[in-house]
Amino acid sequence: MRKKILLLGSGELGKEVVIALQRLGAEVIAVDSYKDAPAMQVAHGYEVINMLDGNQLDGLVEKHKPDFIVPEVESIRTERFYAYEEQGYTVIPSAKAANFTMNRRSIRDLAAVDLDLKTAKYKYATSYEELTAGVEHVGMPCVVKPLMSSSGKGQSVIKTHSDIQKAWNYAMEGSRGDLMEVIVEEFISFDYEITLLTLTQNSGNTLFCPPIGHRQERGDYQESWQPMSMNEEDLQVAQDMAGKVTKELGGSGIWGVEFFVGKDGVYFSELSPRPHDTGMATLAGTQNFSEFELHARAILGIPVPEIVLNKNGASAVVLALDSGSGFPLITGLDQASLIQNSDFKVFGKPSTRPYRRMALGLAYGEEPVADLVERAKQVAACIKVESRD
Repeated sequence: MRKKILLLGSGELGKEVVIALQRLGAEVIAVDSYKDAPAMQVAHGYEVINMLDGNQLDGLVEKHKPDFIVPEVESIRTERFYAYEEQGYTVIPSAKAANFTMNRRSIRDLAAVDLDLKTAKYKYATSYEELTAGVEHVGMPCVVKPLMSSSGKGQSVIKTHSDIQKAWNYAMEGSRGDLMEVIVEEFISFDYEITLLTLTQNSGNTLFCPPIGHRQERGDYQESWQPMSMNEEDLQVAQDMAGKVTKELGGSGIWGVEFFVGKDGVYFSELSPRPHDTGMATLAGTQNFSEFELHARAILGIPVPEIVLNKNGASAVVLALDSGSGFPLITGLDQASLIQNSDFKVFGKPSTRPYRRMALGLAYGEEPVADLVERAKQVAACIKVESRD
């Protein structure tokens, strides 16, 4: 019998996971807090619930009795996952991983305190006063992030004392769920940052994708490229850290493990127990399996013997400019298609808001990644999003 997956979160990353799972014969029920989410459009069925309501979540699990529960976003009542595992359900990658990584406090303390990984100096704050004290502890400039958020929402840099109140307010606006707490971190002087996609498997064999570089604005990625050039010693340190933290959290799946790399070495930053937005560069065919195909195989227990880099690749986002409550009009695909060695993906989101990710430009080839980033940006620039009510 085919396996049933309950996918909790149905954005553009979830959509690619659904497609990969369907190609392996699985049945997927896509869940989110709004109708017509991208993954719902390609799944076998869908549900619209408040995933922060534990009772609604319990009812959904009881209704569908899935073989696998696959969280794809942070704003879920993840403490319920422990009970699901006790009831015999399989959470991907594990209840512990989903619960720890939805909250920056849990994952940072695990990395810095329990595993003694190198991280930025940090403090937590539940009020403006505590944030002020935290800033004094770590020094300025420093970075403030909500303990629960995604895609850089609520993240800002404090450079002067007058920035503290603005940072607190912005973090509260960007916080997902009902957790009103932030982490304030010292600003690491890094040369670049990477996402190290890490595949854990039922066989116990952990594999690493070639590192992915990326550029951010407003805390959200704008372009990503693979591979990121880095020296072998730093890469080995990053792989060792990623191996330790994923082993401690347990389970099988793809993980997006983020690091800062600079003159002082490699710093662990964050971790997501699911496909990573910067990993959409793998949709350019850079690897023998995209990050979504790797995740699907890990979920279903299909072994991946090796991950091979076939070519270089890059991605660049297409953003909405304003708000609209209806499906937007997407134009320019005909022009984008004329650019050699390129591709694009349109996510199919049912509404727009400023800076919302709506589509993606891709480029691939043997050229240096810097050239591929420029080509991906050219593709993205061709694609226009017209918001509609």
